[in-house]
Amino acid sequence: MRVVVNLTRCQGYAQCAFLAPEVFRLQGAEALMYDPEPDEAQREHVLRAAAACPVQAIRVDRIDGEDSATAPTGVAAAIPARRAAHSPAAVGTVDQAIERLRREGHIVIVGASLAGLTAAATLRREGFTGSLTMIGEERHRSYDRPPLSKHVIDGWITADRTRLPFSDDVNAQWLLGVRATGLDPVAKQVLLADGGSVDYDRLLIATGTRARPWFNEAEAELDGVVVVRTSDDAAALRRLLDRRPRRVLIIGAGFTGSEVASVCRQRDLAVTVVERGQAPLVGALGGVIGAVAADLQREHGVDLRCGLTVTRLEGDDSGRLRRAHLSDGTALDADVAVVALGAVRNTEWLHDSGLAAGVWGVACDAGCRAFDINGVTTDDVFVAGDVARFPHPLYNYQFLALEHWGNAVTQAQVAAHNMVSAQADRWPHLASPMFWSNQFGITIKSVGVPTFADQVVITQGSLAERRFVAAYGHAGRIIAAVAFDQGKWLEFYQRLIEAAAPFPPEHDVVDRPAEREPMSAQMPEQPVRDLHATVIVTGHDPSERRAELIRHH
Repeated sequence: MRVVVNLTRCQGYAQCAFLAPEVFRLQGAEALMYDPEPDEAQREHVLRAAAACPVQAIRVDRIDGEDSATAPTGVAAAIPARRAAHSPAAVGTVDQAIERLRREGHIVIVGASLAGLTAAATLRREGFTGSLTMIGEERHRSYDRPPLSKHVIDGWITADRTRLPFSDDVNAQWLLGVRATGLDPVAKQVLLADGGSVDYDRLLIATGTRARPWFNEAEAELDGVVVVRTSDDAAALRRLLDRRPRRVLIIGAGFTGSEVASVCRQRDLAVTVVERGQAPLVGALGGVIGAVAADLQREHGVDLRCGLTVTRLEGDDSGRLRRAHLSDGTALDADVAVVALGAVRNTEWLHDSGLAAGVWGVACDAGCRAFDINGVTTDDVFVAGDVARFPHPLYNYQFLALEHWGNAVTQAQVAAHNMVSAQADRWPHLASPMFWSNQFGITIKSVGVPTFADQVVITQGSLAERRFVAAYGHAGRIIAAVAFDQGKWLEFYQRLIEAAAPFPPEHDVVDRPAEREPMSAQMPEQPVRDLHATVIVTGHDPSERRAELIRHH
C-alpha cells in the first residue's frame, strides 16, 4: 500500500490522525506528517481516514483524485467553438493521426520523478495504449520528495519507503540509472549516456532540478558535507544526524534549509543557520514575513546568523568536516554542513537540441509545448514540472518556473492530455501556484506569487501569535497570500487572486485585526544574473531571420 497526501489541499482537520494514528501524525496545529508506505495491516484504517478527510487530500495507491481526466474550468465550454473553426476534412485528418498516435505511438518521458510519473499515469488514463518509455538518471523508481526533508531525516521512516503509487501500473519500459545526454529533434531521438538512443513520436521533458552544490569541489567532498534533494541525499543526512554531531551548520535559510533546521532541533541537535539575506525565507516571502520566520527559528534554539555567507569549509587530515569560516571573519566548529543554496535546472543535455533551454529552464507555452530557440512552439516536445518555464496570464504573461509539488502534478496532467489530443481539444495550464512547508510545528502555505508584490497586509490573525494570513498586492490588485497555520482560508484568497480582486481586500473575515494598513513587502531586489547565454539574431529577410544561443562557461 502506498499513500500520498496532497498537502497543498490538506487543511489540518486531523481526522486522519484520529482514525489511523500509526500512519498520520499532527505536529502543532496543522503540520501533518504521514508514512507514505504503511504496513498492509493498516489499509482499513487508512481507507477510513481517506474517506473521512473533509477536503479529500489523501490518495491511496494513486497520485491524484480523478478517475478520469477532466478539463480545467472554462476549457471544455470553449472546445466546440474552436472545433467549428476547422473544416470537417481537416478535423478528420487530425483526429485520425491522433487516434493512430494513441493506439500505436511511442511516447518517451525523460525524468522519472513526480511530474514524469503523473504524466505516464495520465496518458494511460486518457486511453493511450502505445508504448511508453521512462528514462531516469536515478536508479530508484519514482518517489515523493517532500517527506525526505521532513519524515526521513527525522528518523520516522526510511528513504526507501517514499515510493509513489502507479510506478508498477503504467505499463512502461523503465530505463533507470541512465542519463539523457542529448536530443535530436529532427531524428526524434533521445541520446543516452550509455551510447544508446530512444526514438519517440512525442517527448515529455520532466528532468526537474538538482541541488546547487557547494562551490568548492574539494570542500564539497568532505565527510559531513551534504545536500538534500534525492532519496540517497536524505538517507546520507539521516546517517550523519544519527551520529549525534556536535553542531549542524545549515548554509541557506530557504524552505529546505529551514525545514532541515526544524528537524535538527526536533532531534535536539545544536544548529547554526547562515543566511546571506536579512531573514529566512526572505527571497520567497519578503522581509515582513521573513522576520516572523527569524523569530520562530530563534525561539526554537537555532543560532541564526543573517547577512553573512560561509566562505570556506575546513576538514581534518582524515577528510572530515571540522570547521566553517564566515564572511565576518569568525569560525564555527561543525561536524555536518547541509548546503541548501537552491536548485539548478537540469537542462545541460538540451544545449545542442535547438530548444530554448538554459539555466532558466525549458521555455514552453501554456499548453506545455516547448519553444525552439526562435520562440516557435514545437508539436512533439512537451515540458512539465520544475524544469518548465511558462507564461502565466495572471502575472502579465511573465514566464514562471515553479518548484512546487502541486504544479508538477497539474502541469504534468495538462501536458499528458495535450500530447495525445488534437489542437482544438488541448488545455492551458492555468493553475494558481501553491506550495507549503512544515517547520517548527507550523504549516506555512502560499497561493499566488508573492515575489511580484510590493505591499503586504495582515488580513487575519496576528504576527505575534504566529497564526495569520498575509495578503500581497501589486498595482492595486491582490496577487498572493501566505498563511501560517491558517490553511483553511487559502481557497478564499485563491478566488480573490483569480478574480483580480482589489488590494487591500476589504472583505469581512473572522479574526480580523484592528490595524490593516498595507506595508512594504520588503522583497529583496533581484540581482542581474549571468545567464551563461547570449541570444543573437542573424539574417535580413523574414524567411532568413534566426536566433542563436551563444553560451558562456
